[in-house]
Amino acid sequence: MCKVNSTLYSGQQSKGPVKFRTGETHWIPNTDVFVTEGNLVINVELAGMRREDLELTVDGNRLMISGHRPDSARGPKCSFLVMEINYGPFECVIEIPQGYNLSEARAAYQNGFLRIEVPQLQRTTSKIVLVAGSSAK
Repeated sequence: MCKVNSTLYSGQQSKGPVKFRTGETHWIPNTDVFVTEGNLVINVELAGMRREDLELTVDGNRLMISGHRPDSARGPKCSFLVMEINYGPFECVIEIPQGYNLSEARAAYQNGFLRIEVPQLQRTTSKIVLVAGSSAK
């Protein structure tokens, strides 16, 4: 499993906001990826977002999670003392390892967390059946 840099970040990897060419700040959400019995689970922290502001895209074995967290907390003449919450657009690309079926993934968004479960591929066992041949005389 690999958390891949997105094209948004111009090759940079950072925990905080990153400036893109347009000057707009992009950010990378905190993400946990773990394996349970039969599933790869991706848990993304996206507090303050609405489900309709999220987009999931599959490209081969890559899962792209993107969206936009609106900055509705500050007033017009606001002066921050501490600012740790990221706002604006984000994109996170996760490369799913071999052995998991991304086309059967299920996603749920609840209490500020996006949870994606990717099931393991069903292993088909080959069975060789010997058929008794008839003896031709």
